[in-house]
Amino acid sequence: MNPIVEQGDAGCYTIAAAYGARIMRGASVRVTERSPVTAARYGNLVRMKIVVCIKHVPDVQSERRMEEGRLVRGEEDVLNELDENAVEAAVALVEDLGGEVIALCMGPEDAEDGVRRALQMGADSGVVVSDDALVGADVPTTARTLAAAVSKIGGAESGPGDVDLVITGMASLDAMTSMLPGALAAALHVPALTLAGSLEVSADEATITRSAGTVREVLSAPLPALVSVTDQANEPRYPNFAAMRAARKKPLDVWDLDDLGLPAGEPSIAVIDFTERPAREAGIIRTDAGEAGRDLAAWLVDHELV
Repeated sequence: MNPIVEQGDAGCYTIAAAYGARIMRGASVRVTERSPVTAARYGNLVRMKIVVCIKHVPDVQSERRMEEGRLVRGEEDVLNELDENAVEAAVALVEDLGGEVIALCMGPEDAEDGVRRALQMGADSGVVVSDDALVGADVPTTARTLAAAVSKIGGAESGPGDVDLVITGMASLDAMTSMLPGALAAALHVPALTLAGSLEVSADEATITRSAGTVREVLSAPLPALVSVTDQANEPRYPNFAAMRAARKKPLDVWDLDDLGLPAGEPSIAVIDFTERPAREAGIIRTDAGEAGRDLAAWLVDHELV
C-alpha cells in the first residue's frame, strides 16, 4: 500500500499509514542542523517539548480473560514493549536538543506503573488519564481523550499548543491495530509521519525514513507533528538503579475526564461475542512396529484432515 499524501491550505502534509510495510533495520534518531528560524523561536538552543504516548498492556505471556466484553486487567500489566522505542526516541532527541519529555498514558489507575517505567528511561514527567467512563474505550474515544490531554499539556484549548512533537509506538501488543497514531494526529490537526524506521528533527521540521515493500520512503512534515516509530528505530535503554531512584521524585499527575473538560461518551465499537482458545489436546506417542503408517492415516481421516 502506497502512502496517501494530501496538501492542506497551509502546505501541511498528512501522511497516512502504510499498513503492513516492512521495517527498516539499523535506523536511528538524529538531529539535523538548525534552520534560520531557530534563533527567533528558541534563542541559542533548540528546545523541544515532546509528548510520548504510551500504553499499559497485559503481559503477552499471561493468560487473558474477558468479562462483559472487555479484557480483564490484572497485576501482570506492563509497559507496551513497542512504546519503549517511542520513549527512547523522545529522550534521545531531548538529550541532543534540550527540552522536556512528558509521558502520557490513558488507562486504569495501575497505568501509573507504565508511566513510572517511562520516567525511569528518562522522561521528565508523566500524566495518566484515568476515568471509569473510559473503561473499554475504542480508538476514536482514546484518540479524542489523548488529544485533549496533549492540548492541556501544551496550554491550549485545542490542538497541540506549545507541544512540538508527539511520538507514539507503532502498535500496542494487546490490539496490534496501528490505528491510534493516525486518529490522534487527526484529532490534534497535525501532520502524521508513521512507521518511522529513522527520525531526524530540526527546529521546524521532522523527517523520517521507512520501507514500504521494496521502496524506501523519505517523508517530512512541519512541526508540530506526530511521529510513530517502529521497533527497529532504536534500541531502548535499560534504566540503571540511579535512574530508577530518580524516577520516584519526578512529577506524575492523574487526570480524569472532568480535568480535560470532556463528557463521558458511549464507545462506537463494542465486543459482541468472543470464543476462548480451546485447550490443547494431549498427543499420542506410538512405537513403530510396522503399523504407524496405517495408524497415522486413520488419525487423519478421523480428524477430517484428508
